[in-house]
Amino acid sequence: QVQLVESGGGLVQAGGSLRLSCASSGRTFSSYTMGWFRQAPGKEREVVASISRSGRNTYYLDSVKGRFSISRDNAKNMVFLQLNSLKPEDAAVYYCAADLRASEAVLTTIRSYDYWGQGTQVTVSS
Repeated sequence: QVQLVESGGGLVQAGGSLRLSCASSGRTFSSYTMGWFRQAPGKEREVVASISRSGRNTYYLDSVKGRFSISRDNAKNMVFLQLNSLKPEDAAVYYCAADLRASEAVLTTIRSYDYWGQGTQVTVSS
């Protein structure tokens, strides 16, 4: 079983930055595809970014491309999401997710992921 714990959320001014972290208990973290999702009140959960097991392949939601960056440190069993130039519409609970299939593909649907963290709140003031 895999446990995921997010941290790093908080309240920032528009234009500011945050760095989200996700720590995994998985023994084979380096074989997992990892993703970040977000969900705002009254909205569906949406993919923000995904990264393949090696880190060589990435995907970004069009609205965050160029502002957010996903990365991973397999030696530490961690994945990160750097959020720059934050906008009020970025405010949401951000979730870390893991898929255990060994592949270099990135995954962009909720159904693709096996394990989820509890989320960390990102609030952006204008």
